[in-house]
Amino acid sequence: MNLLEAEAALKQRLTALYDEAEAASIADWVMESLTGKSKVQRRLDGAGTLAQEEAAVLENYTAELLAHRPVQYVLGESYFYGMKLFVDERVLIPRPETEELADWAVGDLKASVPSAVRVLDIGTGSGCLALAVAKAVRGARVTAVDISVDALDVARYNAAREQVPLELLQADILSGQAGTLPVFDVIISNPPYITRPEQQSILPHVLDYEPHSALFVTDGDPLQFYKAIEQFAREHLAPGGTVYLELHRDFAQETLRYYEGCGWTAILRKDMQGADRMLRCRRPSG
Repeated sequence: MNLLEAEAALKQRLTALYDEAEAASIADWVMESLTGKSKVQRRLDGAGTLAQEEAAVLENYTAELLAHRPVQYVLGESYFYGMKLFVDERVLIPRPETEELADWAVGDLKASVPSAVRVLDIGTGSGCLALAVAKAVRGARVTAVDISVDALDVARYNAAREQVPLELLQADILSGQAGTLPVFDVIISNPPYITRPEQQSILPHVLDYEPHSALFVTDGDPLQFYKAIEQFAREHLAPGGTVYLELHRDFAQETLRYYEGCGWTAILRKDMQGADRMLRCRRPSG
């Protein structure tokens, strides 16, 4: 089977689970990762055949994909803010809206010309937000915390691969463990915000594979982590500091009202799909 035939066959099999465009995108990604050749290179070398070892790997990949395993976990890679990060089932797969949150924070920090700005990423997972800020903002000192030791291992691996210094700590924002942390200029987070009743609407490749501790609140309150972050920020955010949050689109207005009710100056921002998904909060005075 040549390269074009292999890609076409994979795309066809994936249409059982995905629409045609997404199936084509996943097939392209898999073939590039497998062969090391871009789409253009594969078209130019379309008559080239897969090596026996490559064909065997492709068959394994296909079986995993048809079992709803996300392509990022199958390949062990996810692209985020110009980086190719390692991911597996220990961490949430970085989403485009999280990349938009990173870009908002990075843009603000670059515009303010910070000097040794202190940044905290709460619930770092793969380390995507922490690494994006640390790489893009010169002089940033970034601390990343997570309740999961396994997630911290993934973040540590990505930090080493990107050659970016991060301080990585285990902490539970809900339990008060994080109370021993110092003061920061910026707090950024994509916390869990999905309630258990919403499980029925979640696709299998998310529900069956991504870590539930990174997806779901534990008490039924979709604002559980946002409230905990607000309380933490009152004690650990420097005057003039900022909190950046990714939001549940259905509870974005409620989160905005909560922070404003606590005295924060907050701005809600839409993502590229037009949904309210990001919140920037300035620390209240006093």
